[in-house]
Amino acid sequence: MRKLTVFNSVTLDGYFTDASGDMSWAHKQDPEWNEFTMGNAESGGELLFGRVTYDMMKSFWPTPAAAQIAPVVADRMNNLPKAVFSRTMDEPTWNNTRLIKDDIAASVRRMKDESGDQMVIMGSGSIVAQLAAENLIDEYQIVLNPMALGVGRTMFDGIKAKLNLRLMSTRAFSDGNVLLCYESLC
Repeated sequence: MRKLTVFNSVTLDGYFTDASGDMSWAHKQDPEWNEFTMGNAESGGELLFGRVTYDMMKSFWPTPAAAQIAPVVADRMNNLPKAVFSRTMDEPTWNNTRLIKDDIAASVRRMKDESGDQMVIMGSGSIVAQLAAENLIDEYQIVLNPMALGVGRTMFDGIKAKLNLRLMSTRAFSDGNVLLCYESLC
């Protein structure tokens, strides 16, 4: 069975986007952090996105600026298999992307039963909330950023039941970020 991991940044007050949906505050140019993200990108897998995050990622990673700033990450982002969940998109235009219009939870259940590498969700808060509610997420890699936004959106908007998680590991970075890795106990 394929493993499904969430990799998202949040603020100290629990938001993963600001009130306008912006996540740029999470992107820092720190050598230690950049080395970690480069190593993380090399681990592979299939990337899962909602349409909004897909459009945001597609607007950056295939650009010359992305290749200059983070060449290894840009290469992986552009070449890894991707799935975008959208009922409104007609055709994905980013390399190596499949469009899934079906029920998200049922689709991910099928995908988890397929052979292949792990799957990773980045951003895509509504997807995270829907899949968490269905106990389909195996691991949460949460990057806690040392800032507060005051207002924004959480990854878990709409969760009706408590999520039981177990801390697996932590890592503090010199830029103040702290990586918290949790295993789902559901």
